[in-house]
Amino acid sequence: MNGGGDLRRGQWLGVLALVEREVVRRVVRLWPQTIAPQVTASALFVVVFGLALGNSIRTVGGVPYEQFIVPGLTLMGVATAAFANNATTLFQARSDGFIEDPVSSPMTPAQLAVAYTSGGVIRGLVIGLLTLGAARVFVAFPLRHPAAFLLALLLAALAFSGLGTVVGLYSRSWELQSFVGSLVIQPLVFLGGVFYSVQSLDAPWEAVSHLDPILYMVEAGRYGLLGRADVDPWISFGVSGGLAALMLAWSWWLFERGEGLRT
Repeated sequence: MNGGGDLRRGQWLGVLALVEREVVRRVVRLWPQTIAPQVTASALFVVVFGLALGNSIRTVGGVPYEQFIVPGLTLMGVATAAFANNATTLFQARSDGFIEDPVSSPMTPAQLAVAYTSGGVIRGLVIGLLTLGAARVFVAFPLRHPAAFLLALLLAALAFSGLGTVVGLYSRSWELQSFVGSLVIQPLVFLGGVFYSVQSLDAPWEAVSHLDPILYMVEAGRYGLLGRADVDPWISFGVSGGLAALMLAWSWWLFERGEGLRT
């Protein structure tokens, strides 16, 4: 009995150590590379698009344009940071041979998945909250439903952390990460209603936009922050939660299979 308890304690200590490595050593200590550029870019988006275009686009659905774009920019920061964190750290760990250490430890595949997922989620949430704070310097906006807004950020972080894990484990070179990040995620983000209302689109583009899963994350965040959205909040949170569950299940399945964990 004591031996089993010691083993479980050791396993979770390993999880905490791996989370500490992913968050403190890779994100916090390298903040000029991992945090500052994304927050600065988001703040520039607010200034350029919100304040500059706000003179010509006064309101969207009764909301000042500079406020309208803040939820989408925040979600964009969360998504790209969570994805990049896990895709990069897992591929680099495999390339450097570091992955052999946690894989050879007493940690189970599920615990490895928890540790790496936590790293991406924490980085994504940090980026999102700092982006929101930077935007607040330039734009006054309400926070209508704080719990709903935080849930939207969390679901986005979980979904893209899971996707980053999948790409990191499948990657045999940097090309796959670049392809998914630049040619899949970025177009979906910009077509997901970050800068415009999908209700303003003509057919068939409005219907096409509703096929973009990021739209629902943006609308969930917009509901939480501004109290209004183009998509029913229940649908937005349902799709966001379903996507997060799918990505996490896929990534955890790869850990169970040992995909990419043995060099």
